Amino acid sequence: MAQASLPALASLEGGLTRYLDEIRRFPMLQPQEEYMLAKRWREHQDPTAAEKLVTSHLRLVAKIAMGYRGYGLPISEVISEGNVGLMQAVKRFEPEKGFRLATYAMWWIKAAIQEYILRSWSLVKMGTTANQKRLFFNLRRVKSQIQALDDGDLRPDQVKHIATKLGVTEDDVVSMNRRLGGDASLNAPVRADEEGAEWQDWLVDHSEDQETVLAERQELDGRKALLADALGVLNERERRIFEARRLAEDPITLEDLSTEFGISRERVRQIEVRAFEKVQEAVKKGAASKALASID
Repeated sequence: MAQASLPALASLEGGLTRYLDEIRRFPMLQPQEEYMLAKRWREHQDPTAAEKLVTSHLRLVAKIAMGYRGYGLPISEVISEGNVGLMQAVKRFEPEKGFRLATYAMWWIKAAIQEYILRSWSLVKMGTTANQKRLFFNLRRVKSQIQALDDGDLRPDQVKHIATKLGVTEDDVVSMNRRLGGDASLNAPVRADEEGAEWQDWLVDHSEDQETVLAERQELDGRKALLADALGVLNERERRIFEARRLAEDPITLEDLSTEFGISRERVRQIEVRAFEKVQEAVKKGAASKALASID
């Protein structure tokens, strides 16, 4: 899908205001009009249809992006990343399934923005697991709810409350809170009033030896390959639901998937369970075949 011709988004606040005023001029689409445009794009690759679908949803991107203003990144860049996610959604949108583009695009927009923030926010690599990402994007909100607004470490009771609420470990909460306090130079002196030892002198290398790292990497690659092969046993709908519920870093709700496919939430849950069983069985068979091949 070619880059849509979007309004210019300057990095200054004045440019942002003009951009917001400009995107408000794009008309919202009625359901039937949206359906026909999406059909024209999917069946004929009509760039004009795709551009209308994108521009009519720029306000949705801006609204979502404004919710991520607390991470210290230029809001213009956050919106731009969201626009990329929107275009990916338009590219993959299937109007025949009966749901609106906004419902489908919301996940793609949030995913693009969150990936950008995780790449750019800190010099220190942020966590990449689903739990760590959830902690990263929700810690400020939960701290605000319990009035833990001061800088510095959290009290033990606050750490316990946040860990329980977000389903993460207390160590993860402490670590993420310190990271969100800002990056500091490892070359800074331990004591500001004297020269000598720097913070990097106190770092301990807890990393495993290269042989262990290589073995773990090979095992992980093997598991990924087995999973990729196993997904081939699923049909298109099963795979979409399985990936959205079991593999996505920010799983899609049963409600959203029921809207996407025009079926009940219970039916989505049943398909998810069945897909998981089929993948599990395929992985077992793949692992057994691999083991036999290694013996031969």
